[in-house]
Amino acid sequence: MMDDILRALAAGEVIIGDGAIGTQLQARGLPAGVLPELWNAEHPELVTAVHHAYLHAGARIVTTNTFGGNRARLTSAGAADRLTELNRKGVELARAAADGRAWVLGDIGPTGHLLEPYGVLSIAEAEAIYREQVTVLAEAGVDAIAIETMNDIEEALCAVRMARAHTNLPVLCSFAFNAKGRTMMGLRPADAAQRAAEAGAHAVGANCGEGPAAIVAALTGMREAVDLPLIAQANAGVPQVGAEESTIWDVTPEQLAAHARAFVDAGARLVGGCCGTTPAHIAAVAAALAGAAAPH
Repeated sequence: MMDDILRALAAGEVIIGDGAIGTQLQARGLPAGVLPELWNAEHPELVTAVHHAYLHAGARIVTTNTFGGNRARLTSAGAADRLTELNRKGVELARAAADGRAWVLGDIGPTGHLLEPYGVLSIAEAEAIYREQVTVLAEAGVDAIAIETMNDIEEALCAVRMARAHTNLPVLCSFAFNAKGRTMMGLRPADAAQRAAEAGAHAVGANCGEGPAAIVAALTGMREAVDLPLIAQANAGVPQVGAEESTIWDVTPEQLAAHARAFVDAGARLVGGCCGTTPAHIAAVAAALAGAAAPH
């Protein structure tokens, strides 16, 4: 299925992605502060349940539970020696759930450390971290590499370069923007898209950030800079603290679905969800975009 997703995107087909994994696992009992990737081995049935729920909602993509599966994040959790195990298990669970009905994306997130000169992580160290994870995910059998929630262009480029150099897979790269159209590091959408494309990304886009409106603004800037399929994976708004310290997300499935057409009109060809989204959000988006094709 490796080439199929690129052909589908190039043809203008709108692909429905899945939604949040971490917040869905938290809803199933994952304690605060515990890396979701640990549950690939400790509670595989719950990770599988999340995948199945999104597939039932209409997703054509299963994203591996490996966002924090790089050596930097696993070291912080005291689990660096389990990197291969946890990433492979994440792919195994996603592949079994997809069962040939959906593409499996190998999820890669930031290291959690700032690169030089803002922090102590060098380019070479970042590249080594990403080379290790992309290699494990590719060998385990993903259909594409999904690099997401990036704020620093140099870190994103490290991941893209390693994915292109050490796999033969399609590479998707998305960034997290605020309502003012900047990442946490001040990166603009057009610059992010152009530089990621130059590094070899096959699709670029926006995920996480400050809700659907921020996604639309980011996509608009990206579409002016590159001629690539765009990705839209909005949070369910901005989290609020509810009763007994519970987290409440303020964008309903219906509200996210109402934004979905705007995502497509702005160039999105892969539309899913990020933090706080649920299978109900994805079902609403799938219904809103049934039969949709990206404008040419």
